Amino acid sequence: MNDFSNKLPIELYYWPTSNGFKISIFLEEAKYPYNLNYVNISKGEQFEPSFLKISPNNRMPAIIDPDGPDGREISIFESGAILQYLGRKTEMFYPSDYRKQIEVDQWLFWQVGNLGPMGGQAHHFRNYSQTKLQYAIDRYTNEVNRLYGVLNKKLSDGREYIAEDYTIADMACIGWVRNPERKGQDLENFPYLKLWFERMMARPAVIKGVSIGADINHDLSKDLEAQKILFGQKARD
Repeated sequence: MNDFSNKLPIELYYWPTSNGFKISIFLEEAKYPYNLNYVNISKGEQFEPSFLKISPNNRMPAIIDPDGPDGREISIFESGAILQYLGRKTEMFYPSDYRKQIEVDQWLFWQVGNLGPMGGQAHHFRNYSQTKLQYAIDRYTNEVNRLYGVLNKKLSDGREYIAEDYTIADMACIGWVRNPERKGQDLENFPYLKLWFERMMARPAVIKGVSIGADINHDLSKDLEAQKILFGQKARD
C-alpha cells in the first residue's frame, strides 16, 4: 500500500449519487487525503460560477488536485476521467500493463456510455416521471436488464472482479448496481453479478464511500422543486 499521508489533499466536489460514489470509493481505498465539498444538486449549487469553472457541464463529481502534473494544480470533471487520472497518479487500481489497462478501460467506458446512462433513465422514468410513460419505462428497464446480463456473463468465469483484479472498473459500476429495484431489476436473476455485488459491499472502503452524505440526502422523487432544478435545465450563458 502506497503512503500518501504527506500529500496535499485533493478537493472533491461531491453529492451522494452513483457517480459521486466512484470517486469517494477510490479515495477511501487509496487512503489518499481529500477535502469534501458538497455540491447540493437539488438546490442548484452545480450552476454556481465557481463550480462551473471546474465542471463546465454543471455535473458532479469533480476534483481539484493541487499537486497535478508537473506539480501544478489541475481540475478534472467527468467521473471516468477522474478515475483514470487518480489511477495513474497513485499507481493503484489501474494496471500499468498495457493489455490489462485496455481491459479496464473497456469496462470503464462501458459503464460511462451504457450502464450509467441507461440506469439513470430507468431510474428517472420509474421513480420521477409525473406522467408514467410505459414505453420509456419498458425501454430503459429492459436495457438495464440486458446490461446486467452482460456483466453477469462477464463474471460467470469465476473471477472475483470485472477485470480480474480489483480496479476502477469495479468502482465505476458498483453505484449503478446498488438499489437495483429502483431500476426494475432483481439481482436474484443475475447470480454472478449478485456475488460480485456482495463482495464489493463487503469492502470497508466501499461501505465508507457510499455512506458519505447519506445523512443529508433525501428522496427527490417527491421533491418537485428539486426536480424542476434537476430536470428543467436549459442552456445558460
